[in-house]
Amino acid sequence: MGTLNYSTKDQLAKYADDLAKVYRSEKEKRKGLETANQQLVKYADDLNKTTLELKAVFQELQGSYLDTIHRLVLAAEYKDEDTGTHIARMSRFSALLAEKLGLPDKDVQNIRYAAPMHDVGKIGIPDSILMKPGKLTDEEFEIIKTHTTIGAKILANSKSEILQLAEKIAISHHEKWNGKGYPKGLSGDDIPLAGRIVALSDVFDALTSKRPYKDAFPIAKALDIIEKEHGQHFDPGVTDVFLDNVDEFLKIKDQVDAAGGVPLPGV
Repeated sequence: MGTLNYSTKDQLAKYADDLAKVYRSEKEKRKGLETANQQLVKYADDLNKTTLELKAVFQELQGSYLDTIHRLVLAAEYKDEDTGTHIARMSRFSALLAEKLGLPDKDVQNIRYAAPMHDVGKIGIPDSILMKPGKLTDEEFEIIKTHTTIGAKILANSKSEILQLAEKIAISHHEKWNGKGYPKGLSGDDIPLAGRIVALSDVFDALTSKRPYKDAFPIAKALDIIEKEHGQHFDPGVTDVFLDNVDEFLKIKDQVDAAGGVPLPGV
């Protein structure tokens, strides 16, 4: 075997040196990747902790927000001994109707929280009219009707989805499918769906609850009244869903009445 000349030796030495450099470079890269990976793991851990903290803060803020809503409703109706149970029933009746109508979960939840604010405008109605045990005069009824517009003004111009929905409900829950309601005389689908849902929930609760001017109606009589208002006072589709699921509404009523009223769900 012949010996390698200097040129070949130099070339091999260069190759060896290049390989050594590549090896050292790759080794440094691996170290860099390991360091970067460790940093990413730490960042991910820190981000997860921050996310959990933000979630906790959000839940606390949401709880405070809903508690404020609950107290606003109580302020409007605090003279009624049935206020607590009325709020709870309205919240759950309206949410159940929305759910049975196939609304998205977020809309169901928003209606659940917004529905109890339907009568917040009553805070602007004199007690002598609001708590009158006898029949209202025409003039007094005109004053009572303004609770819809008062409520809408109280709730207006909010950035909150729930309060925006509550504003629509406040102004529209006394509208009737046949256009004979108030304050705007809207009819059919021109009435916001949330208003149509709350309208039926409110009447069912009013019929089956004791008020200063009346005793609670028997369930059978209340359902008969609602059936007769199918397509008149109430959206026929909403009415059908209610009547098809009336047992669930009665179950809610029994649960809330037995508990003596609770704050808004989630508070």
